[in-house]
Amino acid sequence: MENKSFKELLINGTDFDAESLTALQKITLRAVVMSFVFFGLVALEGMIMRLVETGPSSPLPKMFSHPDHFFSIMTVHPIVGIFGSTYQLVFAAFMFLVPYLTKKPLYSLKLANFVWLSITIGTALAWLAGFIWHYAPLYTLYWPLPADMKQFSLIGGFVFVIGVALIMIGTLGFIYNIYATIFARTGVHKDKTMKELLISGFGIDGLFNLVYKLLGKPPYSKEPALSLPVVAIFRGTVDTFLDAIVILAAGILVLVYLVSYATGFSWDVHTIDSLLYKNFFWWGLDLVADGLVLIYVAGSWYLLATIITGKKLFMENVARAALLLELFVSWMVWSHHLLADQPQPEMMKLISGEMVTAFELLTQGLALFITLVTLWKARPLKFTPPLAYLLGGLVGFGLAVPAGIIQADMGMNRVLHNTQWISFAHFHMALIVGLYMTLYSALYVLWPLVTNNTKLFSTKLTWAHYWLYLIGGIGMGAFAGMAGLDGMLRRHLYVNGEFNTWMILAAIFGSMVLIAWFIFLANIVLSVGLKGLVGIFKPANNSIDYVEVK
Repeated sequence: MENKSFKELLINGTDFDAESLTALQKITLRAVVMSFVFFGLVALEGMIMRLVETGPSSPLPKMFSHPDHFFSIMTVHPIVGIFGSTYQLVFAAFMFLVPYLTKKPLYSLKLANFVWLSITIGTALAWLAGFIWHYAPLYTLYWPLPADMKQFSLIGGFVFVIGVALIMIGTLGFIYNIYATIFARTGVHKDKTMKELLISGFGIDGLFNLVYKLLGKPPYSKEPALSLPVVAIFRGTVDTFLDAIVILAAGILVLVYLVSYATGFSWDVHTIDSLLYKNFFWWGLDLVADGLVLIYVAGSWYLLATIITGKKLFMENVARAALLLELFVSWMVWSHHLLADQPQPEMMKLISGEMVTAFELLTQGLALFITLVTLWKARPLKFTPPLAYLLGGLVGFGLAVPAGIIQADMGMNRVLHNTQWISFAHFHMALIVGLYMTLYSALYVLWPLVTNNTKLFSTKLTWAHYWLYLIGGIGMGAFAGMAGLDGMLRRHLYVNGEFNTWMILAAIFGSMVLIAWFIFLANIVLSVGLKGLVGIFKPANNSIDYVEVK
């Protein structure tokens, strides 16, 4: 590598050979590539919005501060970030890991290929709806539904909803592939019954082991049917399925309104009860954050901690039982999104919005504790990139979860919920720092497996990316969150620089995240080369659909 010129590295990479990759490795890398393309787009969109909010100080052309343009960016920003980027990366990792951990082939490579294509095309269509037609009703599937097309483009609405539908269809394809693989009676599961797999998948065996231990009995299951990371994938995918069904149903409802408008058929928007719809929608959407993300992340922490240390996970039965507890918690916390809605029943606010939501501090705190103790018991550990990014992910959620729990109080919610505090101190901190740092750790752990031990171009660039991303992500979340404490509303366009200081500081740290992405991209491109990137998207020479555990 030292003897290669920059041009040779750019074209051929270090020692990457795309022709030697299996079909599953190529599909995994295709989704990873598209995930980080969308990440760059969403980071750029975020920087545009941060700069626009500085008002007269903004260096951007006036067109960016036009309400149509600004709110169209704000509408597609979460679609591109959550589905186009995060879903792609998580799904890619899990479609590779489930076969790897269970020592059996993925159910369908064709379906896996369809998943990344469907999500990529769907995300692109949703983004184009905003970019071309300025379709800008913020959370379009949220109430009030965009029933009056005098305000928004009819074509833009159709394109947006079709894009969201494709994303959800791809998501359902991922779910089917995962479950079909887990329940296949081959590999390590060839002698397991459906009952054993279901009990293990829901973490019930871990709960039984704890109870049996308290009663002084032998363990219910000495060797659970599913390893703990697979349990987390199994459990999280339940919430992913429910969320996909809810969003798909909401999209179909919007489509019905669009068709009725296009055909001249008058359908009163009040035909659907708004409070009932909002509870249905937030129950489903909340499963992304409070179910899917927390469970998937907990499972990823456990896997990474055991791989990095080479040790058994601390309190594994408790971790399994906690995933079962999170199943019920994730289904019952949605009302914290409706604490400020006056018609919402007070008992639902109290029980679901406050009391049950508080359990998330316990379940996520327990996952963080188990991971940290596992790492601590394995000392001394070398501060490698996988470990560093894992610790960064723990820090991100350690900051974001309490910031969210603070709002699970009817009094505090009135002050904070509709401000930039929730946007940045809570969910931007959770996604950008907590989730993505965890995913970067997984990426560096899986890198040798999915690239056949290809050398990274530069360790120094890896560390530069790490520190810029960590400091930038925390700084942006903190300063924009402080703007919220000062009264800066979310989903609002400020043109007079009312919160100029906070927005400039947030933009400075946000630019660090964007620069970090460019550094990461350069490191990866110089590792695999442009020829290798093209090779990833070519058909594989062999059909091996899982990587053997060495």
